[in-house]
Amino acid sequence: MEKPAPRNHGAPFPRILRGLACAASFLAWQTALPADPPSSARQVFFDDFSYASRDELEAHGWIVRTRPGWPGIEGASWKKEGVSFAADPAQPGGRILRMTSSTDGTPAHTVQTQICQQRKFKEGTYAARVHFSYVPVSGPAGDGVVESCYTYSTVDIPKNPNYSECDFEYLPEGGWGQKGPALFVTTWRTADPLPDGTQDNTHNIIPGQEGGWHILVLQVAGGHVRYFLDGRLIADHGGPYYPREIMSFNFNLWFTPEGVGPSRQSRSYEEDIDWVYFEKDAVLSPAEAEQKVQALRQAGIPRQDTVEATGLPCPCNN
Repeated sequence: MEKPAPRNHGAPFPRILRGLACAASFLAWQTALPADPPSSARQVFFDDFSYASRDELEAHGWIVRTRPGWPGIEGASWKKEGVSFAADPAQPGGRILRMTSSTDGTPAHTVQTQICQQRKFKEGTYAARVHFSYVPVSGPAGDGVVESCYTYSTVDIPKNPNYSECDFEYLPEGGWGQKGPALFVTTWRTADPLPDGTQDNTHNIIPGQEGGWHILVLQVAGGHVRYFLDGRLIADHGGPYYPREIMSFNFNLWFTPEGVGPSRQSRSYEEDIDWVYFEKDAVLSPAEAEQKVQALRQAGIPRQDTVEATGLPCPCNN
């Protein structure tokens, strides 16, 4: 992370010039973005997860992963039982989706959780309200656990030159060279978990404790991938890392092989999701995205999906 420049309290005029330059740069970037489509033509995906069962969830295009494999602990399982629904304390009568993953430090007793929506998302604005946990809900702490919200295409083609992925990943115990809790935001050019683990990405690290509820917003437009945490811009990626393929919308909760704790006592971790929103080819500020979600909820609309299907297989179980 860059060290901030020293303050110059005795020279306000240069600061004004710098501020004008930044404003001009931002306006130029905004001008270069594609115009938002008219409201009648907008393709929107919204879900507030007011479901009573996993079957109902999957009837609306979500897949709960059961396929074994990467990422996480080799030999661990991915089970539907990791997905449940709980009462929303902030919205009487509402519900939230809860992912629960557990381990005792051994592959045979490690269960990881993932849900993914169809592969039909690319440019536009993505938003989600997510609760990250910084301690296990049961058992001892100390595992390298990853709590995520992300988009990606597929890893079924080794070194796919068009691979696309955009990640929010919270590591409450640190990891990947970072000591202590941190939020990683990463945009990928390619990823090849097997056979040699080739990786090409650009990322930012936001160190510190980020447990609790957050609004995560991702803008993919005009050659920029911009990440926002609770309304604050935390990363701006682009160039060769800009997505080139249609992606799915995903959440997962998994354990890093190198970070699993030594204890053989079972422990469980949770990640909650209140709602998700996507608007194709639109560049929405975090406040605008949240306003659209609130308008849908106030209208009594628990979910909406007008995003055109592509027929592409979701990588969750393929």
